[in-house]
Amino acid sequence: MDRLFGTDGIRGRANRYPMIPETAVAFGRAVADLLSANARSKVVIGADTRQSSDMFAAAAAAGVCSSGADALMAGVIPTPAVARLTVECGAAAGIVISASHNPFEDNGLKVFSGDGFKPGRAMEQRIEERIRTILEKDRTGVDFGETVGRIAEVEDAENRYLEFLRTKGEPLSGLTLVLDCANGAAHRVGPELFSSLGADVSAIGVCPDGRNINDGCGSEHPDGLAKEVLRTGADLGLAFDGDGDRLVAVDETGAVITGDQIIAICAADMKARQTLSNNRVVTTVMSNAGLGRALKKLGIEHRLSDVGDRKVVEEMRRWCAVLGGEDSGHLVFLDSHTTGDGLFAALRLLGTLQRTNQPLSRAKSIMNVYPQVLINVTVAAKPKITEIAGVSDAIREVENGLKGEGRVLVRYSGTQPVCRVMVEGPSENDTRQACEKIARAVTDAIGSFSP
Repeated sequence: MDRLFGTDGIRGRANRYPMIPETAVAFGRAVADLLSANARSKVVIGADTRQSSDMFAAAAAAGVCSSGADALMAGVIPTPAVARLTVECGAAAGIVISASHNPFEDNGLKVFSGDGFKPGRAMEQRIEERIRTILEKDRTGVDFGETVGRIAEVEDAENRYLEFLRTKGEPLSGLTLVLDCANGAAHRVGPELFSSLGADVSAIGVCPDGRNINDGCGSEHPDGLAKEVLRTGADLGLAFDGDGDRLVAVDETGAVITGDQIIAICAADMKARQTLSNNRVVTTVMSNAGLGRALKKLGIEHRLSDVGDRKVVEEMRRWCAVLGGEDSGHLVFLDSHTTGDGLFAALRLLGTLQRTNQPLSRAKSIMNVYPQVLINVTVAAKPKITEIAGVSDAIREVENGLKGEGRVLVRYSGTQPVCRVMVEGPSENDTRQACEKIARAVTDAIGSFSP
């Protein structure tokens, strides 16, 4: 049977297995069963703005209560806010209803432990096994009248999260910002945060209707933000994804600044201020080769993890690093937070720019970005890449052609039926041709592809 958990929780088309209400009920029960310390434990539940999120939040809350714990509803709020509120409320766990940067038709279930970190693979496996048992066999909860839980709201959830962020930010007076909140969970807290710190803020992607989350906006689609930055003459733009845990920036010239570039900018500043613990940064194997070269030039140790912000955090804790992340915009600062947070990362970036007294267009020059092409190929199956003869041959030919001046990475998505083909090389044209060659081989073997 296929695994329920992917790279980041359970995710899929809403109202299609596994993302059905019954799974959410079982998820709530399993989380409460396995992470609760006592019969009256609490579980915080937050959600994004998708049309289906109310349904899944209610189902997860029912599952939590059926296990004997209390469900504390935080409403529409960014994923990292759930991590923070879980710790503040002394809860046993936090549950997030969100499919992150995916379109509105999808939804997902994610979990935080009581310490605000995502549980490791071993606990995920236990939760998954418990979910299957509940769905297939164990349909009886705790005895009613003794330990059945109740549902309550987290008091002032948004303002509590905002206050946490404000204490980590610096005055932003005189700064002109454009925000793109992806019609998602940050649509209220984003503009309020930066305005309250003194910035002159205009915002797009702040009118969610349940169906427009990530729709041509947010960190996955920064073109609209770039146009707005140029139109308004803003100092820079900040784009978040649907659940608010990713950040992509746009400089004053309209150029998009990725997660890797933001990491390089912040790493240099932290090293200069002697706050980069152990002089070490952790990113994933998907990071641009230019980041590794920039860190080496700065004299900073660079460690690599598997893809996924949970994997990054695990390696950061293993190597006692305080800065890490993904090129996609998951940026983690373990000196102050337990998980990737787009709003928090934006505060760190803005603080760095103010301290160094330079525009983002100049700050980004610390890293030369290698041309990188990523093609997502929809696949019908996920056999081992090394066992697909035509694909292995194409990869080998491309690697030989690069002659050490680039790299190839082919991997399956942990949350979608997709094979991701990534190639970096010395020129845009050659890199694209190489990437398309491998993508066609994948298509011929197991999928369909439109260049």
